[in-house]
Amino acid sequence: MRAIWTGAITFGLVNVPVKLFSATEDHDVELHQVHARDGGRIRYQRRCEVCGETVEYADIDRAYVEEDETVILTKDELDAIPQERNREISVVEFVPTDQLDPIMFEKSYFLRPAGKSSKAYVLLRRTLEQTDRTAIVQFALRQKTRIAALRVRDDVLVVQNLLWPDEVREAEFPELDERVRITAKELQLSAALVKSFSGDFDAADFHDEYQEELRKLVQAKLAEGDALDTDATFGGSEGDEGSDAEVIDLMAALKESVQRSRAAKKRGRGGSGARRSASSKSGAGAKKTTAKQTTAKKATAKKSTTTKSAAKKRATARKSPKRDAA
Repeated sequence: MRAIWTGAITFGLVNVPVKLFSATEDHDVELHQVHARDGGRIRYQRRCEVCGETVEYADIDRAYVEEDETVILTKDELDAIPQERNREISVVEFVPTDQLDPIMFEKSYFLRPAGKSSKAYVLLRRTLEQTDRTAIVQFALRQKTRIAALRVRDDVLVVQNLLWPDEVREAEFPELDERVRITAKELQLSAALVKSFSGDFDAADFHDEYQEELRKLVQAKLAEGDALDTDATFGGSEGDEGSDAEVIDLMAALKESVQRSRAAKKRGRGGSGARRSASSKSGAGAKKTTAKQTTAKKATAKKSTTTKSAAKKRATARKSPKRDAA
């Protein structure tokens, strides 16, 4: 990765030299515009509306237009703005993490230690972890003052740009002002549906299906030529089922969703359920066999006791006549 900014995090008298790296990248397949008739590449030229000439990037400046007046700002003038020259990420305050509204999160950047020693970097990282706080920082990047959240992710300091309050629109939807009656049964079924879909989030479980299918199409066209039939790649079109479907009853939808989810879970547990059932039967058989053995042992012991008692009586009977004779 290539650093896009070099500076330092400052809070109090602490100075942490860092380099800024983009933390995200686009995985979309890059497509270009071409002429449908002959496949020729479509290119956009930077043409001046006054002289009609094509202008190179080096000869382009920025301008602010207000009604009939235009103010041209050169690159040197923009670079001379004090805030743009400041290479510090200044910590404004440390706030509880849950006070940050996710809607304000924007672009993310990794911060890498830039000095000879990473001790100050590690100290700041551990402090944020132990206090469970997020640092609100301010710095200039690409001709704009940024307010951002400085936090820890996998032992790396991350700066996440925040939108300014006036950049977040107000959600004004008149439909939400209407009173809607939600029954206890509907809420109960909705909660049951949520429970049936509950789990731990792992981003690796999700895939950009559109981009995957787009790559399949591109590879197929490369392998078979430009005359490839699209249906041959995707196995036919499923159409637009449900586009004209009627609005179904909310209760019915909730009930059906819960039932489908439960059925899917039961199918997933089918194998283990069968094993448990077999194990139960085996256990029951073993218990039955043990019971029979116990009964047999008791019967044997009783028979043995009866036999010993009879033998004792016969022995007593034989001894009695001798005593009488004496």
